[in-house]
Amino acid sequence: MVVERKFIEDAMVKHEITKYLEKTLSRAGFSRVEIQKTPVITRITAYVTNPGRVIGRGGSTIDAITQDIKSKFKIDNPQISVAEVKNELLEPRLVARHIANALERGANARSLLHSALRTVMENGALGAEIIATGKLAAKGAKAKQIKVRFGYIPKAGDSVKLVDKARVTSYPKYGAIGIQVMIVQPGTSFPDRQIAKMALPKSLEGSK
Repeated sequence: MVVERKFIEDAMVKHEITKYLEKTLSRAGFSRVEIQKTPVITRITAYVTNPGRVIGRGGSTIDAITQDIKSKFKIDNPQISVAEVKNELLEPRLVARHIANALERGANARSLLHSALRTVMENGALGAEIIATGKLAAKGAKAKQIKVRFGYIPKAGDSVKLVDKARVTSYPKYGAIGIQVMIVQPGTSFPDRQIAKMALPKSLEGSK
């Protein structure tokens, strides 16, 4: 029970740190965070599209973030590093944020999700799923859900841990929309099966 409680607490702390960094590093293109605890330090790696914005002049920005995390989340001796994302088109949070921004500009939800899925798969993903839930039509319409999916996305077991995922919220004028993006990265190895890259169907090839 103690171990289970500690696991839950660690997950909650990571969630809160992710929310803090997403807000603080929005202009740097924040994507995700990795946290590794050792007996001496807590290593925190923030993945962004523009590392220079995180470091700041003379390291002033990253020093301020380090002190914030230390005081806000009661983490002893945090050591923060910054890494540049390899391909932002395979980063769930960045894909979700792109969709959110486009919805706020009035883009058609169904066409947008198909286009985003096609782009993710064209960049080598073994599987991807995008779900938009909320007021997806004009003012007064009922909330509904649109889901697009292609390739392999495990839904149960330890394999779920190998799927990168993110959730963001879009705020178009007619109501909030929740967006969830799940991506299986190129080269991911699953213990229970071999995953081959699949050709895109015509419905996705033609999505723009």
